[in-house]
Amino acid sequence: MSKHFLSDTSVLLGRSLRHISRSMDTIITTAIMPIAFMLLFVYVFGGAINSGAGPYVNYLLPGILLITIASGISYTAYRLFLDMKGGIFERFQSMPIARSSVLWAHVLTSLVANLVSLIVVVLVALLMGFRSSASVLQWLAVLGILVLFTLALTWLAVIAGLSAKTVDGASAFSYPLIFLPFISSAFVPTASMPTPVRVFAENQPVTSIVNSIRDLLSGQPLGNEPWVAVAWCVGIMIVAYFFAMAVYRRKVS
Repeated sequence: MSKHFLSDTSVLLGRSLRHISRSMDTIITTAIMPIAFMLLFVYVFGGAINSGAGPYVNYLLPGILLITIASGISYTAYRLFLDMKGGIFERFQSMPIARSSVLWAHVLTSLVANLVSLIVVVLVALLMGFRSSASVLQWLAVLGILVLFTLALTWLAVIAGLSAKTVDGASAFSYPLIFLPFISSAFVPTASMPTPVRVFAENQPVTSIVNSIRDLLSGQPLGNEPWVAVAWCVGIMIVAYFFAMAVYRRKVS
């Protein structure tokens, strides 16, 4: 059964990746807004923000990477919505393929597309002066956290894509996720925030994820924060996965 699932997912993943390769503008569009935020904050607001030692782009980049992922997953919801309305899922149901492979193909496509967008953003950050003292293992840890975060948000996007009534509704759900980093430690230290905002910022998942990536990229000693970040990502992913599968079964039954 697992072999059947893997082969079906591989075939459907190839189908989705071909669609992406024919519309590379979606990946470029995904990276444009985070890059615009990075340029704005570094060159316009950066001089007025006290983020400690080092260039502000070093402090800013982890949050920008999360915004990039939040922007990219809206396309997953959009593509799922179009497949649902176009009757693609019904045609797949009449074929001898593993049911969950259809959703996993979309999820893995999102992962590949988002990784490409993240590489583009990091390259721009390097041009803006970003530098890292992280080791190879620390870079791999950053990649692991970003992959988990992408998978967690993508399964949320699956729920939105399957449940939406309109195209706008399918992609609009990502807007709160895009702006969540603004109420975190992504742009300024949380100590500078008013108490009610600071309490929320310090106890929401983005802050622990941003802090973990920032410490890894700067080669700083790590405390428990990376484990908190991983726990948030895995927890969100598991809950979203089971909700998405429940919605999917209800839609195609």
